[in-house]
Amino acid sequence: MRVIVILFFCISLFGCGEPVPSNQDIKPKITQKDQQKIKEQFVNANQQLLKKESDEIDYYVKAHKQPFTNTKLGIRYFVYKPSIKGDSVKAGQVIKMKYTVSLLTGDVCYSSDTDGIKTFKVGEENLESGIHRGVQLLKRGDKAYIIIPSHLAHGLLGDFKKIPPQMPIIYDVEIL
Repeated sequence: MRVIVILFFCISLFGCGEPVPSNQDIKPKITQKDQQKIKEQFVNANQQLLKKESDEIDYYVKAHKQPFTNTKLGIRYFVYKPSIKGDSVKAGQVIKMKYTVSLLTGDVCYSSDTDGIKTFKVGEENLESGIHRGVQLLKRGDKAYIIIPSHLAHGLLGDFKKIPPQMPIIYDVEIL
């Protein structure tokens, strides 16, 4: 009986206090000004990453001494074997393409020799958005290099296979 009385006394003594807040109950108060500063920091960091990547691509272009054309989106392309009478590639068209995908280091990631020729509808298939935009700069029969910046390729995370995070890629393509 004494144990029950002591137990009852302890429960009533400690059970009536204010609950101690957990870490989940404590929420930091972020002001509008703080949110703006954080946003600006992310924008600056992103701009620095894009500049660094653009410089790396420029170095690659300069080192390979090929007359790449630079688009507003940062895609660079060079048609090294132009088609004499091919039609321009347009959005919505189904095309076939031989390709080799490599990194700026020259490491080959994917190739139609091992993975097969790609057949896809331009602008509507599950491929890098940069390749959809890049092939529209070409004609059927063209052979070209298309350098795609990471934000139009596999982005911040890479492809979780052979293409690392924040990595521009080079497509060597032949539009069939």
